[in-house]
Amino acid sequence: MSDPHTPNPNQWETIGSRGFGPFVTERTLRLADGTVARWESRRERKRAHSPAEPTWWAPGALGWWMAVLFAIGSSCFAGAALPAVASAVGTGTDNLIYFVGSIFFTTAGLLQYGQVVGIDEPGLTGFRVRAQRLWTFQPHRIDWLAAVIQSLGTLFFNVSTGHALTSVYSDPSTVNHAVWRPDVFGSICFLVSSYLSYAEVCHGAARWRPGDLSWWITVGNGAGSIAFGVSAVASKVLSSGQLRNATWTTLGTFVGGMCFLGASILLLPERTRAADPPPPS
Repeated sequence: MSDPHTPNPNQWETIGSRGFGPFVTERTLRLADGTVARWESRRERKRAHSPAEPTWWAPGALGWWMAVLFAIGSSCFAGAALPAVASAVGTGTDNLIYFVGSIFFTTAGLLQYGQVVGIDEPGLTGFRVRAQRLWTFQPHRIDWLAAVIQSLGTLFFNVSTGHALTSVYSDPSTVNHAVWRPDVFGSICFLVSSYLSYAEVCHGAARWRPGDLSWWITVGNGAGSIAFGVSAVASKVLSSGQLRNATWTTLGTFVGGMCFLGASILLLPERTRAADPPPPS
């Protein structure tokens, strides 16, 4: 199946390209009329069908729902990490908030995957045709890999928060196996996915682009993933039954949730910002 976000090769000539490793994330194109234009994978994907829509309220757009659901999930994790919230609602309800947040993460992750494979393409009509697109296998695309790995990470968080909510454990090794390990695996997936998204925006291993909104989104997600990773390492249950470091567990989850929340909000104006001017010929 062809890549829905790659320009038609019958209409252009590639005169330059950049990317990360084997992944091409930017092309400089000469069109048939001699015009020189730039194609970037993330910008093409994010702005494909929404430039004319409102920024803050567009419930008919897949990208809008993706941003809103990520924001809700992030808020759940950040809020549940606050000691005052846990004290006020109790451990059971606090764990429920985490679990609900993980479900929002998973739903938003699936929408992100759907956006990557192009289920919102205008030419696709009917549920069956769109569903078939979900089975697209495109490991040569950095955004496809990032979306798949992130969705896998959200599933690990579903497992860890679900076990914490529904089970009672009598010894640390059982807790670590059922809750801590999937939490660590989920955090690793988020770290890898965040870096791939960052590399896509940078068109390489790293690049300083503070004037680019997409760059700030990937930096925010990367910071959130690092914070979640710190929280995961600190939350291992020791033989004494205590967390390795309760302070860093709480702080990492809260900071990570807030970073993800900020990045999620920025996804909304990213959808509708004006197109960049083409590079000089």
